[in-house]
Amino acid sequence: PEVINGRTHKATVVDLSPWVEYEFRVVASNGVGIGEPSRPSALLRTKAAVPIVAPTNIGGGGGTRSELVITWEPVSEELQNGEGFGYVVMFRPLGSDSWTKAVVAAVESSKYVYRNESISPLSPFEVKVGVCNNEGEGTLSSISIVYSGEDEPKVAPVVVSALSVSAAEVELSWQPLAWNRHTGRVLGYEV
Repeated sequence: PEVINGRTHKATVVDLSPWVEYEFRVVASNGVGIGEPSRPSALLRTKAAVPIVAPTNIGGGGGTRSELVITWEPVSEELQNGEGFGYVVMFRPLGSDSWTKAVVAAVESSKYVYRNESISPLSPFEVKVGVCNNEGEGTLSSISIVYSGEDEPKVAPVVVSALSVSAAEVELSWQPLAWNRHTGRVLGYEV
């Protein structure tokens, strides 16, 4: 900290975080050294402010048909800057001009699920997540692309063949399903 003139009995402390409790101590110094610190002051909370740190790791996807699942890493308490903290979730279909906006008021939230029967499986959405508190809306994250939920595969594997290997074994093979908007990502097959 900056050394203050010995005749000064008042100081302004700057660059503190909003809505954080601080306590202060003062020490006297001279050419010989530094003395014992004063007793701590009473706790003092700085005033609230609009939050300025946006959530990170915006992602999502998964969910079921007609769902858009959006996830983020929550903002730590010391960066919430006031009471009434929450998240502002904005999304739109890729190529659209208008944003849909939702406010998630739970501080500990890290996920928002939008359900709408008109959403096609694996549709890409532009997504951004911001922060807000009782002082107003703060910073938004950069845009991320998130896909809506998949539907179950609508087609069966083709070119299934079987080969007898032994008296107790048969080897099956088939042509894998290619990824497309109707099948999605095939995670496995059942025989």
